[in-house]
Amino acid sequence: MLERHEVEAFLTLAEELHFGRTAERLHVSTARISQTIAKLERRAGVPLFNRTSRRVEPTAVGRRLYEDLRPAWDQITSAFEQAIASGRGLTGTLRVAFVGAAGGQLLAGATELFQQRQPDCDVRLREAQMVELMPWLRDGEIDLALGTFPFDEPGIATGPVLISEARMLAVPIRHPFARRSSVCLEDLARATLLQLPDTLPDSLRHDRTPCTTPSGRPIEAGPSAATFNEMLTLIGAGRGVFPVGAHARRYYARPDVAYIPFDDAPPLRWGLLWRADNATARVHAFTQAAYDLINDHAAE
Repeated sequence: MLERHEVEAFLTLAEELHFGRTAERLHVSTARISQTIAKLERRAGVPLFNRTSRRVEPTAVGRRLYEDLRPAWDQITSAFEQAIASGRGLTGTLRVAFVGAAGGQLLAGATELFQQRQPDCDVRLREAQMVELMPWLRDGEIDLALGTFPFDEPGIATGPVLISEARMLAVPIRHPFARRSSVCLEDLARATLLQLPDTLPDSLRHDRTPCTTPSGRPIEAGPSAATFNEMLTLIGAGRGVFPVGAHARRYYARPDVAYIPFDDAPPLRWGLLWRADNATARVHAFTQAAYDLINDHAAE
């Protein structure tokens, strides 16, 4: 394997054709360049340069090596520079996903604030279905996702809580619960609870669709849904009930579904998620913009 300093010494000498200028360009001594080239020639088993007191020029082997190595080295250097820019810089494109209309509205506001601060970074918002969120995040299709907590998943990092809202139970309009002003968690033992897709973490599914009530009474598990609209359709058809955030009553009003507040359930919390190995400056800057947006609105 060639070391970086060896590649740079060879390429620069092939371009400058002068040991002194090569040393000056690479900020090393002329002796260091001479030693490096001599070492390369010993490893190659053939001279790479013809040297005289007046000139330096590549041999036929050296010229062929330069022609093969120069474009490959440029590609490697460019790829590494892009990786540095992605990790430290605030340019390029940030891909952010949301599930549902309320999430899209929140991220649209965060995007506006982020781009005021970072005008050289483009943000692309994408709507994901529930079943797509984790595969997109893990496969690198998106850099950030807005999701509900708890999100305890290896390799996934979470930001601060952005939104905390009351938890409600979506039920069929003809369900006995629909005539009540509130429900409690123990009431879930008297209903069929629809399930989240299994692509989502166990921590989230246990929170939203538990197997038992707080007192240990079993909860009947119903079918799962891949999208939120599919979930609401199943509810409207009388196939089960499902806990949602209070925003659903505003954004997903339906004649066949009623939203009943829980009187003892913890709030539903929302925040941003990203792969731990993709914690770039762009990701952190967008997360900060979203947090600042929410807190500025709360202070008004």
